[in-house]
Amino acid sequence: MAVVFTADFITPVVDDARDWGRIAAANSISDVFAMGATPLAALNLVAWPKRLGPSMMADVMAGGADAAREAGCLVVGGHTILDDEPKYGMAVIGTVHPNRIITNVGAKPGDFLYLTKPIGTGIVATAIKGGLASEGQIKPAVISMKTLNRRAGEIAADLPARAMTDVTGFGLAGHLTEMLGPAENALGATIHFPALPILPGAIDLIQKGMVAGGAYRNRDAYQGRVEFPAPPDAPEEILLYDPQTSGGLLIAVGEDLAAELESRAAGADCRMSRIGSFDRSGKIRITL
Repeated sequence: MAVVFTADFITPVVDDARDWGRIAAANSISDVFAMGATPLAALNLVAWPKRLGPSMMADVMAGGADAAREAGCLVVGGHTILDDEPKYGMAVIGTVHPNRIITNVGAKPGDFLYLTKPIGTGIVATAIKGGLASEGQIKPAVISMKTLNRRAGEIAADLPARAMTDVTGFGLAGHLTEMLGPAENALGATIHFPALPILPGAIDLIQKGMVAGGAYRNRDAYQGRVEFPAPPDAPEEILLYDPQTSGGLLIAVGEDLAAELESRAAGADCRMSRIGSFDRSGKIRITL
């Protein structure tokens, strides 16, 4: 038996307290699923201002408990501190057979790359804070962020996938760069942009200036290995670096297992978008 142990917490990304709690918990538990493991127990991590009162905090933790219950994970306690800005998340422990651990490296040239959730949550969350997000933009983002990566992770682990990670704060480009490993190993990937699942209205919101500062920091950190055939600051480019909250899984599987992965995902009503493949280019090359 091997132990997977992780922690994550976030500031509010939506207005509804219970939704935020569920999103934060799903975001925290996701790292366990991304390694092919099963979550067992979690501790709440809460930073809370006095001005918000205990009732709202109870709603947040109830949302977290909802997500943990669906994940099959026990919430066994936690820790709370006073803070000027609310924050919530979990420390989560899980287990996996040592021979079945899936890490974010291990893909091979020719492997197919899949993404299980649409990107753009950072953009929509920024628009919510700015009061510019419509209900038609907010609802799909909330549904996506509340959705656990449990089923997708179980399907990928059962195959098994060659490599897997979840897409969170470093954005799609950042987490894919980590899957490529050190530049000297020359592993690369080609991404077909039209195949990327994108939240409704995300492009329009970028054009209105609804871009999180983290997107630009991600671009500064990772653009050296990204080849993108569009002008700088194009909405399509920003999407690649948009920091995600409770994003989907990036899954690398051999070509011989791709059909089986897609079949199992369809049978479980689980999104599994094939967005590209791995190669020896040493770069992330985007095709439009």
